[in-house]
Amino acid sequence: MSAIITGPWCRPKNSSADEKGGIHDDDTAQGLGFQGGTIAGSIHMEQFPPMLVGYFGDAWWSNGGISLYFKAATIDHEPVRCLLEPISEIKARIWMENEAGAVVMEGSASLGDDEDSEVSKRIAANRQATDLRMMTDVVIGAPSPQGTVRVIEESIDTRLAVITASMDCYTDAMTYGGRVVPMAECIHSFRGVEEAIIPICGPYVGLFGAIEIQYLGAPVVSGRDYTVHGHVVALSDSPKTEIVWYTAWLSDPVSGKKVARMTKMDRLMKDASPLWTQV
Repeated sequence: MSAIITGPWCRPKNSSADEKGGIHDDDTAQGLGFQGGTIAGSIHMEQFPPMLVGYFGDAWWSNGGISLYFKAATIDHEPVRCLLEPISEIKARIWMENEAGAVVMEGSASLGDDEDSEVSKRIAANRQATDLRMMTDVVIGAPSPQGTVRVIEESIDTRLAVITASMDCYTDAMTYGGRVVPMAECIHSFRGVEEAIIPICGPYVGLFGAIEIQYLGAPVVSGRDYTVHGHVVALSDSPKTEIVWYTAWLSDPVSGKKVARMTKMDRLMKDASPLWTQV
């Protein structure tokens, strides 16, 4: 078996700590049993691209995939590192761990679309929801309206001010016809579909449970308009959460060709909802 590749220790900043009432806020998170305001999984995912490009080559930006399930929460500036175990020339097992050796997230990365990715396997094994109260109005398969999204360079600069692992392509606009959008901003560009396809009853606190990004011929770059659309693919629940999975795409608005795909799982905390606590 090939040797495991280990990345450096990094200390991600909780850049959403000031968003009061959410899972990244210390008071809210501690009230729900967490040590403190949690680091978004999308921020942790920014540590992987240098390792993935090092393993798969620059082609990963055009046709690569990263698929991660989030297992443990971390707090502001808590040290974490990425690891990669080669499976083949076009696939690898990846994960992140903290200093205690606990797995923060685990999954797969690929060159090319992987039908057996971490997220694909988890959706296939998804258990049907038995009791949804916050998401009782969510309809699997109902399409979102088509929207338009553009990542501006100022958004990338803001991200680069705190990013744990920067790359030249985040500042160089020549290679791909624009600056490659770092992972957290890329993930955010898909999220405009959520309000339409995931109507939520009452107040809630949510956190990311899993994210997969697949590039379908090109990276997502700054200064370019994309059409965004998506739909819910699965619903589930657990003793502490209501769970929703959805897939969204970014497409070229002229040709209609899909450029990138995201599949994301969100968890809504039951203890934060009066629909669960006031019964």
